[in-house]
Amino acid sequence: MTESFCTFKSVGIIGKPGDPAVCQLLEQLLPILKEHGCRAYIDASSVTNNGYCENLRVPFAELLDSCELIIAIGGDGTLIHVARALAGRPNIALMGINRGRLGFLVDVHPDNLREVEQVLTGNYVIDERFLLTAQVHHNGAHKTTQPDSAVAVNEVSIHRWNTSRMIELSTWVDGEPLSDHRADGLIVSTPTGSTAYALAGGGPIVHPNLHAMVMVPVNPHSLSNRPLVIDSRSQVEIEVHAEFIDRVRVSCDSQQDLALSPGSRIIVRAHPTPLSMIHPPGYSYFNLLRAKLGWGGPPRELHASA
Repeated sequence: MTESFCTFKSVGIIGKPGDPAVCQLLEQLLPILKEHGCRAYIDASSVTNNGYCENLRVPFAELLDSCELIIAIGGDGTLIHVARALAGRPNIALMGINRGRLGFLVDVHPDNLREVEQVLTGNYVIDERFLLTAQVHHNGAHKTTQPDSAVAVNEVSIHRWNTSRMIELSTWVDGEPLSDHRADGLIVSTPTGSTAYALAGGGPIVHPNLHAMVMVPVNPHSLSNRPLVIDSRSQVEIEVHAEFIDRVRVSCDSQQDLALSPGSRIIVRAHPTPLSMIHPPGYSYFNLLRAKLGWGGPPRELHASA
């Protein structure tokens, strides 16, 4: 993470679809952008058309082509949706205004838009996060009509579907056999995703500056099948055993699914270009952990019932 003093001249705004508070924030945000000489673009597909600033509304693809900075208004899911669309566009920065719940990634509070002003004057922290790509390599004539590849900000998860039974799969790292797994699934996570699904699965929290991936088995049958941290330059291969192929789905950030076919393999590796995230000045990852996870507070008293 590094401090920067570059300014932005074109700013796109993408909101959580269907959230009326997005338009309320726009009424506060657009004058700030105008005051700092920024040309504003509003995503026509996600921000409700209420007649306000209709001339600024553009299609999503045009917005991506026109902006140096994108502001996502919503929760972490909204920001992740935008971040996935920015894969391969390292010259576009992304920051979030929190209209969700936990907000690990969207760190500007809607009542503190002064932080947006600081960013627009060039006073901000640049945080480069690496992404994952997942590719399904099909075997021979077995094909599906779904996409064969996708990008993930948090994690690529292989999970059981339409069954209560465990699934079985095999894994390799850089071509070397790792293990055979009997579990409810497997998560391959970025450091960004280490505080999301991977954390719920028992994985470690990984600082975003660390170039690493985390492999987390979901409810493994064997207690010795533990989370594993590997180099982000590694390539992870996963093959679901044939008898379970119809009961498994591959999901990227729970936003896009990839279908499997008999004999197919899932290849997970780091995306070649990072995501440039913008934080207000004074941003601290450890402060974020303390605030969101409740670390460092006073011990909670236990009250015995009468």
